[in-house]
Amino acid sequence: MTRRSPPAFLITIDTEGDDLWSRPREITTRNVAFLPRFQGLCETHGLRPTWLVNYEMAMDDAFVRFGRDLLRRDAAEIGMHLHSWNSPPLVPVTADDFLHQPFLTDYPHDVVEEKITFMTELLRSRFDVPIVSHRAGRWAFNAHYARTLARLGYLVDCSVCPHVSSARLKGDPAGPGGPDYRRFPARPYLLDLDRIDRPGDSNLLELPMSILRSPLHRIAPWAYVTPVLRRWAWRAGPDRLWLYPDGNNLQHLLHVIEEAQAANRPYLEMVLHSSELMPRDPSNADDVDRIEQLYRDLHAMFALVEKAFVGMTLSEYRMAWMAERVEATPPGSLATRSLHWPLTQGELD
Repeated sequence: MTRRSPPAFLITIDTEGDDLWSRPREITTRNVAFLPRFQGLCETHGLRPTWLVNYEMAMDDAFVRFGRDLLRRDAAEIGMHLHSWNSPPLVPVTADDFLHQPFLTDYPHDVVEEKITFMTELLRSRFDVPIVSHRAGRWAFNAHYARTLARLGYLVDCSVCPHVSSARLKGDPAGPGGPDYRRFPARPYLLDLDRIDRPGDSNLLELPMSILRSPLHRIAPWAYVTPVLRRWAWRAGPDRLWLYPDGNNLQHLLHVIEEAQAANRPYLEMVLHSSELMPRDPSNADDVDRIEQLYRDLHAMFALVEKAFVGMTLSEYRMAWMAERVEATPPGSLATRSLHWPLTQGELD
């Protein structure tokens, strides 16, 4: 795509229950009360989040009121996020789904389709808008999943994590493990619904996460897998840099932004989880300070971003990407590359 406008800044929030990493049996949604502050910060800097909503948040009336107000003011987008273990229909796939938190890709195809259809219809009814953007729970995405989304009218997915493999991570202990995205493109592409690691001619646009190899990993990737060096390498820094604020990684975030600008990337995509915007224990001063530091970092990052990027939701970016793609296509030429488009190293990076 020939870009004629500033790059886009995409904020994606996995909007879900409280502290799901602790694998709770009873899922609460206290974090809803803390979301307006983040939305307000985004609006102050001209940024437009996409709230990717899962089952328990869609069932929370306070969140629905919050989301409907955002839609009424055209201040954000509501998309879908699906955690398989508690999204109806509840069909056990392990001996204890709340413990193992299986990937949706661990389920039979008919159950996958039923869960995606249920969540899509629930969100449409709760927010009274078409639902066209999506991120898979635990990032687990495959071709059958993509075909189901396309059939239901989705236009954007953002599940692909370039340079990342979760193949050794299990959902179902007897299952195949998570996805391996190491050979997937790092730039936007319309999905081939039979081979989601390559461009195709579907209507479903993949917007991979903004993830860079760290400087050390680029020059010495073996340091992260060699037992005698691994601990030293991780002390020097992570092997990959995500645009994922945590209150302790502002320099990494700024490095990703600078690298993206230098590489002329068409967008940057940030991720957070809604429960990361609240203190787990409001009576704990250290926990409250952790949130305040996160907001200081967010403010510093957003102040830099608004000078060089345009805030967009996922579906807004798709509209802009498709429009520029059409403009860049010479009359009489093919509108898309071959389905067997070879990936260049730059597109993998």
